[in-house]
Amino acid sequence: MRDCWYMACLSSKVGKAGLRRELMLGEPVMIGRGRDGKVFALRDICPHRGVPLSAGRVMPDNSVECPYHGWRFRSDGQCSLIPSLVGGEQIESAKIKVRAYPVCEQDGLIWVYMPAQGRETAPPKNEPPRVQVPNAVPRWHEAQLFQCAIDHAVIGLMDPAHAPYVHGRWWWRVKLKDKAKNYAPLPTGFVMTRHKPSKPMYGLLGADVATEISFELPSIRFENITGTVMGRKIAVVGLTTCTPRDENTTEVTQVFYWPAWLGFIKPFFMALGPTFLGDDRRMVELQKEGLKFNPNLMLIQDSDVPAMWYHRLKKAWAESTRTGTPFENPIKGERTLKWRS
Repeated sequence: MRDCWYMACLSSKVGKAGLRRELMLGEPVMIGRGRDGKVFALRDICPHRGVPLSAGRVMPDNSVECPYHGWRFRSDGQCSLIPSLVGGEQIESAKIKVRAYPVCEQDGLIWVYMPAQGRETAPPKNEPPRVQVPNAVPRWHEAQLFQCAIDHAVIGLMDPAHAPYVHGRWWWRVKLKDKAKNYAPLPTGFVMTRHKPSKPMYGLLGADVATEISFELPSIRFENITGTVMGRKIAVVGLTTCTPRDENTTEVTQVFYWPAWLGFIKPFFMALGPTFLGDDRRMVELQKEGLKFNPNLMLIQDSDVPAMWYHRLKKAWAESTRTGTPFENPIKGERTLKWRS
């Protein structure tokens, strides 16, 4: 999907005057931070000889110097210096540019906007998603590379019926129960409306714990949890993003936010978070063994309806991108989905 914001990396991964190379939708992107602290993103290829600019350095004027011949590029991509020129050459450095990407740093994350072909210089259609807690600071995160196309990563993570089988262990057994959850449309996705969760681990956040789980394009899942701990109302937010690094590799990142005083729950995430995300990763990699033979896949009611909605949303977004018309969510009205898990 194009004309979308994708999470590139955590802010902490790019220090002052730092450069970082990321592959996003198959494109090499350099994430940089100037000496002034501002973040920028450029195509990570020097137009002179093709060397990655991320192997260079940030100069005192906040330009990036290529390590091969010292060509310098400003944060907007314009070449500002070619050291080998002595004067009189028929070349103007100011006319040489590296592609610059819109970039936004917020909530401890760095987002990059990946425009559609032909609209590289157009302003973003929207803004990246915000974490709905005051002064959002990442308290825990885990990132793993899934060896699969983004659709399989997204659908696997939103699947409501897989937990007893993919995550089941002798110390984590879940008795199958009938579930009924209410869903409603969002501007670019849908939400499982606020409800009392059935998993015992949520009890850490009090007897009145409730959760709301939303999905919005291109691949953004929020879980907004509320509860009462030691007599204090709290809000915990879990953000899961899927960033397609290339056609067959997707990085799945989970980031959780909570008040600083609630830090005693972090060991729980450190112990179980990588394990559960690893379960999902291993399953889509196992799935790949069957997909080699191009089988016809099935989606069933009601447990696969979120996957059906995802495909419909993508199709509508692609049509909007192709025609330049406003996006219209194909999901209409509220609905209750039922399944056993």
